[in-house]
Amino acid sequence: MTTLPPTPLRIGLVGAGPWARNTQAPALAAHPGAVLSGVWGRRPEAADALAAAHGTTAYTGETGIDELFAASDAIAFAVPPDVQAPLAARAAATGRHLLLDKPVATTTAAAREVARAAEETGVASVVFCTLRFAAETSAWIIEQAALDGWFTARAEWIGALFAPGATSEYAASPWRREKGGLWDVGPHVLSVLIPVLGDVTRLTAARGPSDTTHLILRHTSGASSTVTLALGAPVGAAGTEIELKGEQGTAALPRWSDPVGSFRAAVDALIESVRTGVPHPCDVRFGLRLTELLAEAEKQAGE
Repeated sequence: MTTLPPTPLRIGLVGAGPWARNTQAPALAAHPGAVLSGVWGRRPEAADALAAAHGTTAYTGETGIDELFAASDAIAFAVPPDVQAPLAARAAATGRHLLLDKPVATTTAAAREVARAAEETGVASVVFCTLRFAAETSAWIIEQAALDGWFTARAEWIGALFAPGATSEYAASPWRREKGGLWDVGPHVLSVLIPVLGDVTRLTAARGPSDTTHLILRHTSGASSTVTLALGAPVGAAGTEIELKGEQGTAALPRWSDPVGSFRAAVDALIESVRTGVPHPCDVRFGLRLTELLAEAEKQAGE
């Protein structure tokens, strides 16, 4: 169990959309080691409603973001990546710890600026890649990373977010429609493969139907992996699988649930990093590495 600081960490939330409403705000408001110090939103009515639901203060506008920073020890983000990145760099520059959403940014330069700001001020950071924090999958990743002899892996994260009749409120996200599965679910897959097989030393990418991107990866361990990412598949094609093969046989990623509990575990990780000064493996530097890989894949797939 995580050891908590003697006083709760004041965490402000940037974002008031569906992800903030469904996941971050409930987790922060109920966390025993944190206080939801406020909610900032681009739309005042959304910020007001979310703040009122959790008994905290609503902020909006340019002055509001500075006021939220001043009222907080750390900032959690639930906004599009290219809105997140400059605000996160700004928050880090004021000494606020960072609880970032994935991807940190969709350009290497923007992600690098966040990492630079965090390094210069020495703030703690965690990037919320869900599979690294969900109870079922985080334990599985640790178990597989402790084993040697992995030969190859296959990962498919195929969503039907944009299929006719799909009802997910995340389908209305402009950045997901623009950037597709590579940027939305690619970080999740890489956050599983890299801890187990090692960093990526070689990457090849190609475009498939709709927003599908196919990746072939070589890792520092010598193992290879293949990855298929999409959000625009037909409903019947949707599904998520990650499978490892090697000397130990075959290991398949277990099912997971409870995004609120997963985010609560990410809050635990940030609090622990703040308390100890020890960087978390899934910190902003890891988030920068994910952005570097995805940007290279995007470039190759577009050629």
